[in-house]
Amino acid sequence: MPTWKTLLCVMPLLPGTALVTACGSEEAARTAEESTLSPGDSLSPESPPTGTDSAGAVATPAWWRPAPGTRWQIQLSGKLNTSFNVPVYDVDLFDTPAATLASLKSQGRKVICYFSAGSYEDWRSDAKSFPAAALGKPLDGWPGERWLDVRATAVRDIMRTRIELARQKGCDAVDPDNVDGYSNDTGFRLTSADQLAFNRFLATEAHARGLAVGLKNDVDQVAQLVNDFDFQVNEECLQYDECDTLRPFITAGKAVFHIEYGNAALAQSVCPEANALGFDTLVKNLELDAARISCR
Repeated sequence: MPTWKTLLCVMPLLPGTALVTACGSEEAARTAEESTLSPGDSLSPESPPTGTDSAGAVATPAWWRPAPGTRWQIQLSGKLNTSFNVPVYDVDLFDTPAATLASLKSQGRKVICYFSAGSYEDWRSDAKSFPAAALGKPLDGWPGERWLDVRATAVRDIMRTRIELARQKGCDAVDPDNVDGYSNDTGFRLTSADQLAFNRFLATEAHARGLAVGLKNDVDQVAQLVNDFDFQVNEECLQYDECDTLRPFITAGKAVFHIEYGNAALAQSVCPEANALGFDTLVKNLELDAARISCR
């Protein structure tokens, strides 16, 4: 299934409909002064506690676990617009200053930090750390990006360092992208078992640092991974008729942060179905700038 880094075109938003909610009603961006959450927009309650301690008391996870119904914004390009009155932001780990993360968190928001775990990007500050043997085929349409051999110890070491960076910068969660290389033409003979091992490695490293972690796409392995991850970040499951595979997250009380790429006309058809599924859906431009159409 294509992701935002494998699609080659984008449908622009219709004039005057850049910021729309509920399939067409206006949502003007609020000023920074108005961005603090009101009491009615408090963070969604965490999922029910799981497990028990040695005394038989119910034990709760040491990290955030967003529930279905958690409104959010994702922006990975352009100057970050922090004025949307939503409790969760998904932003770039490298490009977002720690001060910006601290400001968002001071307003009562949770911050998810995006990075690519399964692909090499030649513009990242740690790009020279990757051994040449771990670099595979290019990602179509994205110059400077190549698939990674996720079996390599060096790749895991770099991802561990990135997750630690997320902890140090104050992220509440991580959004590791391109974690379905085994189903793509990467240049490596990655198996389903290889991918499961790598994805569980990412989840374990995040949880060890008190961070939540989202499963990005990888729809064919949801059943095996739903217990390891705290939420799903999905791109275009409606477009590719894959949304049923994500139901285990909803059943487990975990949010599905869902994106479809298109415009306000698309939102008219997408939103009723996405809302019925219990997903937290945005219609976005492919470049994942600030513009958003929210289904809730």
